[in-house]
This record gives sequence, C-alpha cells and structure tokens, in this order.
Amino acid sequence: MSTVRLFYALWPSPPLAGSLAAWAEQARPSCGGRAMRTETLHMTLAFLGPVDAALADELAAATPEKRLAPGEIELDRYGVFGRQRILWAGPGDTPAGLQAAHDGLWHWLAGFGLGAPPHPFRPHITLLRNIDRPEPPADAPAPLLWRYDRMVLVASESLTGGSRYRIVAQSRPQPA
Repeated sequence: MSTVRLFYALWPSPPLAGSLAAWAEQARPSCGGRAMRTETLHMTLAFLGPVDAALADELAAATPEKRLAPGEIELDRYGVFGRQRILWAGPGDTPAGLQAAHDGLWHWLAGFGLGAPPHPFRPHITLLRNIDRPEPPADAPAPLLWRYDRMVLVASESLTGGSRYRIVAQSRPQPA
C-alpha cells in the first residue's frame, strides 16, 4: 500500500515569508542552528502524517471546497521547542479565529476517518532547526500581521538533508 505524508497549513505570501526569513537570520547569531528555506515557511494547522494514497487523492479533491474563514495572526514572539531544538515565531496568544479554523478542520477531517492529536494546538512557524541554546532571543523583531483566507494541503517528501514540500491542493476563499 502506497502512502503520502500530508499536512494542512497556512502558507505565507512571498513578502511575509521574506520577513520571517529575516527574523530567522536576526536570531541565528544568538541561537545557532540551520535556517529553514524561505519557500518552506508555513504554519501547520493539521499534521496528518502518512495516509493511504487513495485517501490523499480524496482529500486533494475535497480541499478546494473546504472554506476557511478569513482571519489574521499577529506574529509577535519567538519561542523554543527545546527537545526538538527548534526556534519558532508565532502569536503570543492563539487568536480565537485561528483556533476555530484548527478545530473546524479536524472536525471536517473526522469525516475522512482522521482523528485530531491529543496535544493542544500551538500555532508557530519553524524558523531555525538544531539550535544551540534552550531559550529564544530576548526580543522579537517588530510584529508581523498575517492575514489569511485559505489553507493548503501539502505533501512532504523526505530527501537527504531535509524535506521537500509540494502543495497538492488549496481551499478557495469564502465568497464576499
């Protein structure tokens, strides 16, 4: 049986991704680590992991009809996942609309036989991997505002030295 490793994410515009990459470069002298490639920066809404290829095709076909309510996120802090040695950027508090998008997505995915993870949603964008210190830099740069109106379904393919992400479908914005 063939499987595909999938996740749903918010994908930043190129200018926002560039600003996030600049955040990573600003933090790297104090944290060390390896910066994520600008074109791979994203905020995961739902990590599905390996799914059967037939289900992957079904999700890709259904995703354009799964509407995401527009919202915004203020990215205003750095954080660290110590065990994974990751520096991330994200909101100080999870906006209610973003939490609702996450919860609604998992409710929708339940119809495909997929269950939400037991841990709470912690919205973040991974900026650096393999960092050298267990705490983030003291001050994040000026906050960034991320306005979103759609999500993407992404296939993650393991390669030597990292992963390659391929957007396989995206939702359409809600009609005005």
